Amino acid sequence: MVKRLRVGIVFGGRSGEHEVSLAGAASVIAAIDRSRFEVVPIGIGKDGRWLVGGDPLRALTREAARLALPEAGPEAKTKRELLERAAAADTGSALARMESSESIPPGLRQQLEVVLIMLHGPQGEDGTIQGLLELAGLPYTGARVLASAVGMDKGAMKDMFRAHGLPVVEYLVIRRADWRRDPAAVARATAERIGFPCFVKPANLGSSVGISKVKAAEDLPAAINLAIAHDRRALVERAVQGREVEVAVLGNEAPVASVPGEVCYPGEWYDYETKYAAGQTTFKVPAPLSPEMTETVRDLALRAFRAIDGAGMARVDFFIEGERVLVNEINTIPGFTATSAYPRLWEASGIPYSELISRLIDLALEKR
Repeated sequence: MVKRLRVGIVFGGRSGEHEVSLAGAASVIAAIDRSRFEVVPIGIGKDGRWLVGGDPLRALTREAARLALPEAGPEAKTKRELLERAAAADTGSALARMESSESIPPGLRQQLEVVLIMLHGPQGEDGTIQGLLELAGLPYTGARVLASAVGMDKGAMKDMFRAHGLPVVEYLVIRRADWRRDPAAVARATAERIGFPCFVKPANLGSSVGISKVKAAEDLPAAINLAIAHDRRALVERAVQGREVEVAVLGNEAPVASVPGEVCYPGEWYDYETKYAAGQTTFKVPAPLSPEMTETVRDLALRAFRAIDGAGMARVDFFIEGERVLVNEINTIPGFTATSAYPRLWEASGIPYSELISRLIDLALEKR
């Protein structure tokens, strides 16, 4: 009998994308090839505790449901739906229950051969856990420390893209300290360099958390205050009126790009509820683009991946404004439920979900 590789799947985390992570981990645990891999679920609570053994996914799902999820607001219903998806997973964990408040629980390192990271946002997608796993000598899926940090920080990411000659939307980085010291100067710079409408985003967050569309100058202070409540820096960028296209990238030194997909939705912009609530988004795969435009976005996706020195996987998002293609951002740990864009793009490109998980694990071992 062939020995199965013991794979730690780490999920949850302290960021605002905790519920998204649980849903993605549940999908991976359900679809991973059990003939090749033995799954070790590893949960990280919103308080930073690590949970291993028993059923960490269900424990975190129940914990999140007990915590004060907002009763009202655009994200509350969607977060509850994500938790319901996660609660249905059968993790099959056989390890004894371990808890730790100080990163990797003692003894776990010796029981793992590779780690599949299903965390999103700060302390998951930003190079922090990647650095921890590097110190522990454990191979892991996805980008290394530098690429993770650059890919998470929207300001640094766009600076890197611009340095590599990639076309990006006009943007401005605002520091919390500058805003509090002289809000009038920040407002003037925004009006002069970006204009309205614009989007204001936390520099280090994803899943549309903390983002506002600002249509007029009087709405700018509330949007900046919301963004800097999540991060010490905010990004302001011009609101593009155009199509939204995504391309998945897979590989290490010789990455390949998927067919592109187009995101279509009824609302003004791609907010949290639109992204994750059932029935809000239509994803056209392949995107109805000309052959020339298709090759342009696929080439730009690979250039963006190489610009940050990516590894394993990434999803690159674009705006198409008339005939002009703009690189919006790169996500080094994209949403990973079976119905998320990244797996769907690869399914349309000939790689089914279960095989995609296996390839990511193989790429983690190759990267080491």
